[in-house]
Amino acid sequence: MGYRRGAGAHHGPHPRTHLAERLGVTYEQLEEMVFGGEMGAKAQRGEITEAENGAMPPAAWASLRKASLASSRNFSRRPAGRALVDAIRRLHADYRTGIISNALSDTRRVLVDTWRIVDAFDVIILSAEVGVMKPEPRIYHLALQSLSVEPQEAVFIDDFERNVQGAQNVGLHAIHFRTPQQALEELSVLRNS
Repeated sequence: MGYRRGAGAHHGPHPRTHLAERLGVTYEQLEEMVFGGEMGAKAQRGEITEAENGAMPPAAWASLRKASLASSRNFSRRPAGRALVDAIRRLHADYRTGIISNALSDTRRVLVDTWRIVDAFDVIILSAEVGVMKPEPRIYHLALQSLSVEPQEAVFIDDFERNVQGAQNVGLHAIHFRTPQQALEELSVLRNS
């Protein structure tokens, strides 16, 4: 299978898992607070700010944002996080790489200031900036067009099965991210087939 420099990546659930632990809630409860319901969808599409979401009082959002940044920073410094970022940088030397993220309005700043990984990607598609979110087909098409690749030339990696299925429905090869090592091993199999 030939790939014309097309690969997608997502940073996985680890920062959110650790954040949920710090806040004393389950991963699922945190996901529902931030991303659940129509207000969460509006925030991810950039129609409202996180503070306007209404899922939590403003003080709780401020606390969540602070904890989220700390958790994200910690993940990017852990061996698994560093290994994932290093692997993406190595892939970027030979392949076009991109991020497709159902993201809130300040995510680009986090990628620049906290993760410091924007140099590893040719394209960053954030739902709050483009007004469409995974698993809607249009967001995958935006990424493919931006990377100048066909669906069968690209690999999409995500921690949510519904997003993996959405990518497959558009014709992309897709990997369900569970751990950095597992995702990279599956990607290696695809690259070598």
